[in-house]
Amino acid sequence: MPVLPDYPFRGLRFGHANGLSQHYLDEGARNAPPVLMLHGNPSWSYYWRRLVLGLRDNYRCIVPDHIGMGLSDKPRDDRYAYTLQSRVDDLDALVDHLIREGAPERGWTLAVHDWGGMIGLAWACRRPERIGRIVVTNTAAFPNPKGQRLPATLRLGRDSKLGEWLILKHNAFARGAAHWGVKKPMAPEVRGAFLAPYDTPENRLSTLRFVQDIPLAPGDRAWDLVERCGRELAQFGDRPMFIGWGLRDFVFDKAFLEEWRRRFPGAEAHEYAHAGHYVLEDAHEQLVPAVRTFLQRTG
Repeated sequence: MPVLPDYPFRGLRFGHANGLSQHYLDEGARNAPPVLMLHGNPSWSYYWRRLVLGLRDNYRCIVPDHIGMGLSDKPRDDRYAYTLQSRVDDLDALVDHLIREGAPERGWTLAVHDWGGMIGLAWACRRPERIGRIVVTNTAAFPNPKGQRLPATLRLGRDSKLGEWLILKHNAFARGAAHWGVKKPMAPEVRGAFLAPYDTPENRLSTLRFVQDIPLAPGDRAWDLVERCGRELAQFGDRPMFIGWGLRDFVFDKAFLEEWRRRFPGAEAHEYAHAGHYVLEDAHEQLVPAVRTFLQRTG
C-alpha cells in the first residue's frame, strides 16, 4: 500500500458470520455522537478522510470499506454475493456490533455518497429509529429520476463484455473516476491512494459488480430494494438533512439534486458550482466546515 496523504488512521476489522473481514475506521471518542460515513464505487474510506479529520474532535467517525473495496476482504463470487442487499446486511451487522460494544442505539448521523446513499438509506429504512440526521452528497436513494437514461460510460460497464474487460483488466472505472470525477486534478499521490486497493484484476471485481448492479427497471436485481427505499424515504422528513452537491457531476447531475429537494424541501442545501462527483475532493474547504456547522446547529 502506498503512502496515503491525509489518512493518518488506524483501521479496525470486523469479522462477518460468513468469515469475511471488513475494514473500518472508528475515530474520535467512543462516547461522542456517531457519524456513519458510507462511500460508493469505486472509492473507499479514503474519500471521507477530510471530513473525519474535521469532525473527530467532537464526533465519533465510523467509516467502513464495503466488502471487496478499500482495505476490506476482496472475495470471489463464490464466497460473496455482490448485491445491494448484501451491502445493507453487512452494514446492519457492523452497526449491531458497534452498539453491542457501547455505541448508542439512537442519534446516528448518516453521511452518504454515490452507492453509499442507496446502501445507507436502505439500511436507515430498516432501522429508522437509529437515524438522527442525514448528510447527502452526490448520491441517490430512489429510482433514477431520468428513467433508464445512463451515461454511455456506465452503460458500457454495466451491459457489455468490453466494459467488463476494461474494468477488470485495465482498472478503467477507478482510473476514470479519479480523472473525470473531479474538476481540480488530483495530486499524483492522492490519485494513487484512490486507486491503490484496486491494483489487480482480482481486486477490481467489486468495482465491476457495483456497476452491473445499477438498477434501471423492474426485473433488475436491485430494483425492488431501491423502489421500496424510495417509497419509504418520506419518513425521514422530520430529521435534519444537509445536502452538499457538486454541480459538475455527469452521473448524479442536477436532476438527482432536484429530486432530493422535491422530497425534502426543508433540507439545508449547498451547491458547489465548480465541484464534480467527488465533491469532497473539489470543495472540501467549504463543505467540511458547512457540515460541521450543520451538526453543531442541529445537535
